[in-house]
Amino acid sequence: MVENNAQLILIVEDNDDDYIATMRAFKKANFANPVQRCTNGDQALDYLFRRGEFSAPGKAPRPGLILLDLNLPGTDGRSVLHTIKAAPELLKIPVVVLTTSNAEQDIEQCYAAGANSYVQKPVDFEGFIRAIARLSEYWLEVSILPKGGK
Repeated sequence: MVENNAQLILIVEDNDDDYIATMRAFKKANFANPVQRCTNGDQALDYLFRRGEFSAPGKAPRPGLILLDLNLPGTDGRSVLHTIKAAPELLKIPVVVLTTSNAEQDIEQCYAAGANSYVQKPVDFEGFIRAIARLSEYWLEVSILPKGGK
């Protein structure tokens, strides 16, 4: 088992129920990585580029993994993904799109933009918990993540 030194996970999710379910799944799977939540695309970009409320030194450590919803208020997840993958300082951070959409166009566009994985959120709560647990196991236990850096 590879140890990822409990790297920060950035969750970009506007839905409180989905965020709570994700945190429950992490707890159930015994993952203790620190989590930062952003509730919209603009806040996520401010966090990643250390602007606004995140501009103070140490306020926005680089995540080792980003879980990104597509349908966000303000700047949507598609634009956030494009911006992340166009920025040299963010490019190596894996981005997992976690969304309700199973539209072929969304899937194709996200992979073309550099998404590392695309996961459709299951509709039922237990299915969602299982999906998050499997996703967490792969990205936080099996996969070796790049160091978050400064």
